[in-house]
Amino acid sequence: MDLRNIAIIAHVDHGKTTLVDRLLQQSGAFRENQRVIERAMDSSDLERERGITILAKATSVVWKNTRINIVDTPGHADFGGEVERILNMVDGALVLVDAAEGPLPQTKFVVSKALKMNLKPIVVINKVDRADARATQVVNEVFDLFAALDATEGQLDFPILYGSAKEGWMAPALEGPKESMVPLFDLVLNHVGPPQVENGPFRMLGTILEANPYLGRIVTGRITSGTIKPNQNVKVLDRDGNLIENSRVTKLLAFRGLERTGVDEAEAGDIVAIAGLQNATVSNTICAPEVEAPLLAQPIDPPTLAMIFRVNDSPLAGTEGDKVTGRMIRDRLLREAEGNVALRVRESDEKDSMEVAGRGELQLGILIETMRREGFELSVSRPKVLLKEAPSTGEMLEPIEEVVIDLDEKHSGIVVQKMASRKAEMIEMKPSGGGRLRLVFHAPTRGLIGYHGELLTDTRGTAIMNRLFNCYAPHKGPIQGRRNGVLISNDKGDAVAYALWNLEDRGPMMIEPGWKVYNGMIVGEHMRGNDLIVNVLKGKKLTNIRTTSKDEAVRLTPPIRMTLEKALAYIEDDELVEVTPKSIRLRKKLLDENDRKKEERKKEAETV
Repeated sequence: MDLRNIAIIAHVDHGKTTLVDRLLQQSGAFRENQRVIERAMDSSDLERERGITILAKATSVVWKNTRINIVDTPGHADFGGEVERILNMVDGALVLVDAAEGPLPQTKFVVSKALKMNLKPIVVINKVDRADARATQVVNEVFDLFAALDATEGQLDFPILYGSAKEGWMAPALEGPKESMVPLFDLVLNHVGPPQVENGPFRMLGTILEANPYLGRIVTGRITSGTIKPNQNVKVLDRDGNLIENSRVTKLLAFRGLERTGVDEAEAGDIVAIAGLQNATVSNTICAPEVEAPLLAQPIDPPTLAMIFRVNDSPLAGTEGDKVTGRMIRDRLLREAEGNVALRVRESDEKDSMEVAGRGELQLGILIETMRREGFELSVSRPKVLLKEAPSTGEMLEPIEEVVIDLDEKHSGIVVQKMASRKAEMIEMKPSGGGRLRLVFHAPTRGLIGYHGELLTDTRGTAIMNRLFNCYAPHKGPIQGRRNGVLISNDKGDAVAYALWNLEDRGPMMIEPGWKVYNGMIVGEHMRGNDLIVNVLKGKKLTNIRTTSKDEAVRLTPPIRMTLEKALAYIEDDELVEVTPKSIRLRKKLLDENDRKKEERKKEAETV
């Protein structure tokens, strides 16, 4: 059977997973009466809740006696490491672009990677049924993007399809016919060539790694040469050609629709999953015993943000989770780093802690959320930016991101002002239709930590912000952090409504009556710039006097609800987020007030 391998790449929310749904439905991968959930490729709970793709996944359909292997990729720049690896496995890419939004930063990122690898792009203008669609202008913007990324003449001569994945049609012209996905299937067969295979014994580059409770470690990749069968002996080489292990293939799985089924043999060009390897990981070469040289693996862009993951040492430690020790946290993080090439995990200088570096707050936030759902308790520090030293001059360089903000025209003034205070430079400002503007900035990564929530407040929730790593540039100097201090509990116990009511003049609360608090825990935000220690356990003194003014009803203002992302963005360097399966609490790193004062005096002495 003929083969075609394609990846679907696009910016977040441009409709990749919905398109895969339609391709599976219209190729006959499902029975007519089969009940299929929407966005079938987003399999994990977190992906469904957030409506985003986090892990790249493969599937396959059969069309006119040709098997088309399709890889669905994430759209967020934080998960760019997934996309970079996936492009090794395919020969063509469907570049999906929203007919209203046009090419956005992540479109630029994935297209640049695809063009560098000489993939044949097919541009699909999706969501043409939107009221604000501007398909013709978007096609011109895509062409300009390809030209700016130094595409070859062959790549610039890309075919274009228009359609709506939601409505289930694609057509070579904007007018239609609006019938089915047949034009897309046919274009893939005609435009993308069969996989390039090499002669020689079995070789395959590991691209996706996952753990299965029954089969153990499963490595997915594309076979470069030779054939593979179950029970065949193989060896695993790292990037430099060093032997990692000799092993035997216990199970060989191929993608058939949404299912993975066992096969008796797979040949060069096909995408398969292999079980039975103990130590093989991403970018390793799995090959026949006689092979000596590894396959070339693409280098992955370095991480830009780091966080310290520590053992939870608060007075409430161990009350909500069952995985609390430093060894358990360490093992879990090292296991995550094996399968996720964009993460870097190392021992931290602090006791019982690990430093985890990744592409952005979202990627690290997803990791923390996954761990708390598995029953872990831990505390995490504020994200810090990884600086780099310039080899020639020795000056410190910091990561700069390209930020694209789409917003209503009336809100542009406050956004430009806030971005300028975060040391951002405006590169471009242009109308994007319908009374909206598109602003493009180059801003230091550390200035953007925690800005998203502020942006939504300033623009009444109407702005859309997209970011992408751009380059390293000289350090831009200090950036002002949070302006307000915090309210800190002075004792351990259950918060009392009367005490919270009396403290409302001091600032908004982050806790509710009855919540457990402890000495050093942050319970609210102070109106002023300094931290204030407060007593939230103080009940009302009972007397025998009864008057209407004396027994005023306690009416509390609803507290600030802290999500994980909000909490990570909110804390300062001397604070931590305590994460447990049931709660997210904010606390000071040093719980005792006297210890905090000593640390402050020590810092003052160092600066003098």
